[in-house]
Amino acid sequence: MTELNDTVGLILQQKSGKIWSITPDTSVFDALTLMAEKNIGALPVVADGVLVGVLSERDYARKVILLGRSSKETEVAEIMLAPPVTVTASATIGDCMQIITSSRIRHLPVMEGRRLAGIVSIGDLVNWIIHRQAETIQQLHAYISGSYPA
Repeated sequence: MTELNDTVGLILQQKSGKIWSITPDTSVFDALTLMAEKNIGALPVVADGVLVGVLSERDYARKVILLGRSSKETEVAEIMLAPPVTVTASATIGDCMQIITSSRIRHLPVMEGRRLAGIVSIGDLVNWIIHRQAETIQQLHAYISGSYPA
């Protein structure tokens, strides 16, 4: 499956390029409000320009709600995944799928050196694979039917 050898950098090229982030001292409530406004499931946590963690809806559910904590009184630093699991833009889709599966996470920050280049979700990866497989099927169909450009 050649789509698994594509790089995660190709996915980032298709995304808006806007990266929403929060600081470790942000309240969980404010972080969740931002996630809801932007329709995203996780936020990179940045301190002094450095990625220090990732906060996801899953962190909220498991570390705030289930423990009876207050989202307005809990800071992101108390529940975020730290240190974050990251990849570079040259990582393959297959590598990212393996990392997400083995690490039991759904969001993966993509780094260019020390700079956060973006974040990809498991949904981004699966959608990429499905799109690329559909392209391959279309090309095979065109080849079989004789309409494939020679």
